[in-house]
Amino acid sequence: MSAIAQLPPKKLRWQRIKSSSLARQREVFLATFTFLFFIWWDKFWQIDTARTRNKRAEWLVRNMLELGPTFIKIGQSLSTRVDILPPEYISNLSQLQDKVPAFSAKEARDIIELELGKSLYTIYRDFDEVPLAAASLGQVHRATLHTGEDVVVKVQRPGLKRLFDLDLLAVGKLLKFFDRYFAWTRKYNLQGIYNEFFTILYQEIDYAIEGSNADRFRKNFEGYPRIVVPKVYWEYSTSMVLTLEYVPGIKVDDRQALEACGLNPKEINQLGICCYLKQLLQDGFFHADPHPGNLAVSPSGSLIFYDYGMMAEVKTMAKDQMVKTFFAVLRKDTNEVVDTLMSMGFIEPIADMSPVKRMLKFVLDRFTERPVNIYEFEQIKGEVVAIFEKQPFRLPPQMTYLLKSLTTLDGIARILDPEYNFSTAAQPFVKSIVLTRGRGNTLGALAQQAKDFLVYQLNKPSRMEILLERLEERIERGELMIQVKSTESDRTLKRINIAVKALIYACLTGFLLLAGAVLLVGTNGVYSGWAIAAFVGAGFSGLSLLRALVQLSIREKIDNLAEQ
Repeated sequence: MSAIAQLPPKKLRWQRIKSSSLARQREVFLATFTFLFFIWWDKFWQIDTARTRNKRAEWLVRNMLELGPTFIKIGQSLSTRVDILPPEYISNLSQLQDKVPAFSAKEARDIIELELGKSLYTIYRDFDEVPLAAASLGQVHRATLHTGEDVVVKVQRPGLKRLFDLDLLAVGKLLKFFDRYFAWTRKYNLQGIYNEFFTILYQEIDYAIEGSNADRFRKNFEGYPRIVVPKVYWEYSTSMVLTLEYVPGIKVDDRQALEACGLNPKEINQLGICCYLKQLLQDGFFHADPHPGNLAVSPSGSLIFYDYGMMAEVKTMAKDQMVKTFFAVLRKDTNEVVDTLMSMGFIEPIADMSPVKRMLKFVLDRFTERPVNIYEFEQIKGEVVAIFEKQPFRLPPQMTYLLKSLTTLDGIARILDPEYNFSTAAQPFVKSIVLTRGRGNTLGALAQQAKDFLVYQLNKPSRMEILLERLEERIERGELMIQVKSTESDRTLKRINIAVKALIYACLTGFLLLAGAVLLVGTNGVYSGWAIAAFVGAGFSGLSLLRALVQLSIREKIDNLAEQ
């Protein structure tokens, strides 16, 4: 069972109250600083373990659900931020489901009639008052037009725009506070993430934009019969109501149902990967929320896309760099991958790039042709530690949704084909690019890169030649080094360091207690204020002493276990 608590079928706090701007800010600030206090407390008492982090992550998820749509979306976006959050938070946030109680059929009917200016049954011959699905932004009802066409009607949740306005202000003030008082947050460019996030969020609640996105996506896939995009009925659509063709399908991650229909999950996986490569590298316009609820498979094996509210564009320059990165990955060209990732802002240049290059080379050599096995990273744990200490990896704000999409797709791909091979799955896309005559800069660049890749495959040097070449390069760059490390000495030094701290705190506590007693008794209370201050200082120093003793005890137990 998921660690996330299931919410009862009742209205949540953000649905029950009509918050003022000040009340909403207080609610957001209280939740944020409560969470930060938990983090500080865990760090102070040295209890920042995987178990504790998992507990805090569960608390965070529950409170994001209570705070409402904005924070559900923030949580889902943060689930990709491996450069900011520990694995326990990533795991819990990735399970954050946007499922809340539906609003009433009467409210849905009122919104439809107000937006379209007609009575419900003048517009639709049949209308199912029980929604097919409900989320924080809206809900979907089945209906039938008077022409006999089956449709789905997407209705926006009432009061959503006002709630977003309040949250825009509250989160903006929170980030200004962080920027002013917590300088370390500036390296994550939170303001850029904030701007990108709310831009897409406001677009997501404008159903006219969603309809236009669907039309544009359909046009991009003209001539691709295996990619299905539901038709938009514009005469029955506004910014708050969207009427779409009803296109049922099998959930993309339901492997058993796909096989029961005679479909090959591996083939569906390959279709999905090639479809996304086209979106990212050729069109520069991609579906940014490809979770299993938004992807389905028709009985004939076509891939159906639902929900075009969260779409994102890849700027021309970034798209060119992504094309280079993609083919550099296929060629396993570590230096080219590092250069392109630096150009896109994913890697910050540091004095010694060798740990980054070694880790990327390790990944390219092992995992482009088979699934990632996390335990194999033990072989390069020195590089991994060095990278985490220097933290050269960054995630540019405009790339947040790209990484979110790729992470979600990777999860689906592993369900459909546990042994999927990225290089093999991408081959149909590469071949289609090579065979095209490529009009325009983007397609021409793609075709050239694809042809270069095929030439590389034909002239690929032997493994021994590659090893000798890399050894020579590393010697020339001075990247070869011998690392000598005494684990036992490190453990001893850490214990000595903690013991010295404990001794200092013990002396300070004793001195302050003695000083307070002298000031209180020896001066007949004349300096009682100073005496109280000394006692308070002794209290804080005593807490620090207790903490140091706890650390020393834990360190000794860990060292004893390590020696055994």
